[in-house]
Amino acid sequence: MNIAEITKLAGAHRRRKRIGRGQGSGNGKTAGRGHKGGGSRAGWKRRGFAEGGQMPLFRRLPKRGFSNVQFETRYHIVNVGALEERFDAGTRVTGQAMVEAGLIRDLSRGVKILGDGSLSKKLTVEAARFSKQAAEKIQAAGGEVKVI
Repeated sequence: MNIAEITKLAGAHRRRKRIGRGQGSGNGKTAGRGHKGGGSRAGWKRRGFAEGGQMPLFRRLPKRGFSNVQFETRYHIVNVGALEERFDAGTRVTGQAMVEAGLIRDLSRGVKILGDGSLSKKLTVEAARFSKQAAEKIQAAGGEVKVI
């Protein structure tokens, strides 16, 4: 037996604290909750940003810059390789067709076609955006790119 094996096991399982089981346990009476106040009562949750009358951190720090998060356009992403797998040659690939094929969840966002994978079928693809590589691959296969 190795000393490393013994010490690894020694602290592996700490016994649970039995709270509120008399003064002899060291966690009797107030059960580690202190005296009075919200923290001693059931149902109370600590709010992360409350600082007890001190000016909160997010108000102390200067606000600078601009965030584009609320204005950004989000797209469903579909790769050219996925179109190759799911559609037959000569098909008109629209957003609705992609939903039915299981490539995108819904039509809440536009669709962007990316160039990962290869394409050998002639497809007419309608989408909101195309990467340069995806457009080249679709056209090289004899297909058509339509931006809607």
